[in-house]
Amino acid sequence: MSRKRRRKAVFEALEVVDAGAKGKAIAKAPDGRVVFIDNAVPGDIVDVQTYKKRKAFYNAKVIRIVKHSDKRVPPENQDLDYWGIAPWQNMAYEHQLYYKQKEVENNLKRLGKIEIPELLPIIASKKTHHYRNKMEYTFSDNRWLTEEEIASGKSFSQKEKNALGFHIPGMWDKVINIEKCYLQQEPGDAIRNEIRNFANANDLSFFNLKKQEGLLRNLLIRHSSTGEIMVLLQFYDDNQEKRELLLDFITDRFPEITSLLYVINQKGNDTIYDLEIICYKGRDYIVEEMEGLRFKIDAKSFYQTNSEQAYELYKVARDFADIKKEDVVYDLYTGIGTIAQFVAGQAKKVVGIESVPEAIEAAKENAEINGIENTDFFAGDMRKIFTDDFIAQHGKPDVVITDPPRVGMHKDVVGQLLKIQPKRIVYVSCNSATQARDLGMLDEAYKVTKVQPVDMFPQTYHIENVVCLEKRS
Repeated sequence: MSRKRRRKAVFEALEVVDAGAKGKAIAKAPDGRVVFIDNAVPGDIVDVQTYKKRKAFYNAKVIRIVKHSDKRVPPENQDLDYWGIAPWQNMAYEHQLYYKQKEVENNLKRLGKIEIPELLPIIASKKTHHYRNKMEYTFSDNRWLTEEEIASGKSFSQKEKNALGFHIPGMWDKVINIEKCYLQQEPGDAIRNEIRNFANANDLSFFNLKKQEGLLRNLLIRHSSTGEIMVLLQFYDDNQEKRELLLDFITDRFPEITSLLYVINQKGNDTIYDLEIICYKGRDYIVEEMEGLRFKIDAKSFYQTNSEQAYELYKVARDFADIKKEDVVYDLYTGIGTIAQFVAGQAKKVVGIESVPEAIEAAKENAEINGIENTDFFAGDMRKIFTDDFIAQHGKPDVVITDPPRVGMHKDVVGQLLKIQPKRIVYVSCNSATQARDLGMLDEAYKVTKVQPVDMFPQTYHIENVVCLEKRS
């Protein structure tokens, strides 16, 4: 028996009253359910069409703005705004900051269920556009067409279907073509557009995500604060002649590129961490600099994507840590050792732990480059390496700085912190929801004394947050 498809509801003249998790605007439907709305701004009055219905809420998109909010501004990049890639471009920056700080406070109180002090005022990014030092783009031979293009009935050639741009959020096989990106500085746009145009002119095939076939798969462009540029191309087909045709073009067209790399990736996903990266031109890394410290960044390295705000973030972490000369400091999830080396001058010793072996090798090399002799770095699964035996061997930490991935810390790592009880913990997080969960578990032994949000990602809903925890007496 066939099931009738439910009609999508239309709600008219809803007042948007708030901004919530993942950048969704919030309104109330006539039936009392919450409505989470894409691409609306608090203060807007909108007509919306629902696309998902649940017991307690709807998801909806705007079909007409009845009245514009006074918080609304014209987005710099209509494409990124329309597709939700930079969903807060249509909100004035001072209001973005307000809702980011509000989300941090709500998460810590509601999810962590802990007592917190008044949050310090959010640290704004000096740059609200062109701030990202790393962008990744996807090649597709079947780009996403707009509603207007579909309605036109036009037949598109293959070259017109080819795209080099972003995945639409939540749609792994849908890619929109990007001509101008306001998130990364030049020559990012020039490099991306020239590569796409050259590939089209020379009949180099773009990747088909469903069939898993084609030559060109992904493009990564990195800039550093020292002015260096890295370009990494992912190829699916291992065709040397066509590959070198494109790489030689890039070399001639953009001699300023410091590091031109490529990788052959015939896996089912885009990750490169288990693949061999080949340096085609220049060197296989670029250099970041912070307070005179130099860090080699290769294609697999994690480094904060907003270099200027990374400096502000690390200064907050160092200030909160209040390290004394006799202190042993542990830097959990150390990456390439940026925070560890940034605070090493204040400490007796810093021990960095990270799960990615290549990152640890980079951390050791960076410490040698910077002449830092009081750091030790170790690779391994955090919950397996951060043990009683490890601590007995390397010293009980007086201060712990932890900067875990979005999923937060494993409960065994939290358990070990509660067991050894350093006098102070500084928790840096890119996800205040999982941070709140972990703070709730630490609450039996630690009190939150300082909270400092730092905006690393203007035009998006993402926010970094730094928390200082002091051992309860």
